Amino acid sequence: MDQDLKKTPLYDEHVRLGGKIVPFAGFAMPVQYPTGIRAEHAAVREAVGMFDVSHMGEFRVRGPDALRFISYATTNDPSTLVVGDAQYSAMCHPGGGVVDDLLVYRYGEEDLRLVVNAANLTKDWDHLEAILAGFDAEMEDESDDVGLIAVQGPGSQELLSAHTETDLDAIGYYSFELGAIAGVPCAISRTGYTGEDGFELYLPADGTATVWSVLEAAGALPAGLGCRDSLRLEMGYALYGNDIDDETTALEAGLGWLVKFDKGDFVGRAALLEQKEAGVPRRLRGIKLLDRGFPRPGYTVRFEGEDSGVVRSGTVSPTLGYGVATVYLPPAAGFGAAVEVIIRDQPIAAEVVRPPFYTEGSIRR
Repeated sequence: MDQDLKKTPLYDEHVRLGGKIVPFAGFAMPVQYPTGIRAEHAAVREAVGMFDVSHMGEFRVRGPDALRFISYATTNDPSTLVVGDAQYSAMCHPGGGVVDDLLVYRYGEEDLRLVVNAANLTKDWDHLEAILAGFDAEMEDESDDVGLIAVQGPGSQELLSAHTETDLDAIGYYSFELGAIAGVPCAISRTGYTGEDGFELYLPADGTATVWSVLEAAGALPAGLGCRDSLRLEMGYALYGNDIDDETTALEAGLGWLVKFDKGDFVGRAALLEQKEAGVPRRLRGIKLLDRGFPRPGYTVRFEGEDSGVVRSGTVSPTLGYGVATVYLPPAAGFGAAVEVIIRDQPIAAEVVRPPFYTEGSIRR
């Protein structure tokens, strides 16, 4: 294993459990355990699985202008948040390209936390620091001090409730409470990346392994990056670096609902408004294969006989049993359009569909 890779507070747990460790975003992370990706995927869909997501970055923003600064830095409107709310959002370059997608948590009137993708941590920090001047606010990088466990699945609340005094029923979707799990203080957030009901636990780094061990003993199945990817793709959730990046805009990626033009100025507003008025030149679409095949990232997708895009994210859905993928296509390739994915020089029939591919997740119920 590369000695330069960072380790999360749960690294020793992954080794103990026989996790297959791979490099990911500069960290040594488990892609799967001996149980296998399909079993881990099924556990999250049907019972309870848990993931180490301690590699994510956490920035704390405090001060009289903290809210105004985040409103300028992000596309969504954080002023709608009350204390205890969370919000999905995005940061853009002045030209409209996506710097990162992120979560915004409101801890107090002048106290907010940003949760960013691990691979973008340095880029995000530099981007935010460059626009902080002029705002009466301070940023702190808390990433190394915070451990993060995602407990996901229809049985997650029942499992967690035995180890906390916090009323989990009182935590709505995209809300959080400060409490404790197994005696370890944490923020308990009803969020996730799987389409199932679940919680993300923001813990002190030195207490993360304790909580992991307690939840494992209670029946939460450890799950790795492999099934985290298949779960999020079944829901059509974007992955930075695959579906969105510096060269794609939120409007092209189907994230226009995150862009609040009426809130006032924000970085990228002018470029995004211009694109909206001119018409988006391409759109991120979901496609499902109608014949057998594995739509791997990079495979060519044809529409009306023309090479029109490449697979951004793709897999054979463990739940549905057929290939699903995302691809940027011309606006004319609407829902129901016929396309082809070129797999080993063979065109495989597919259809443009509206995500999510999997519609029975417990979070939707």
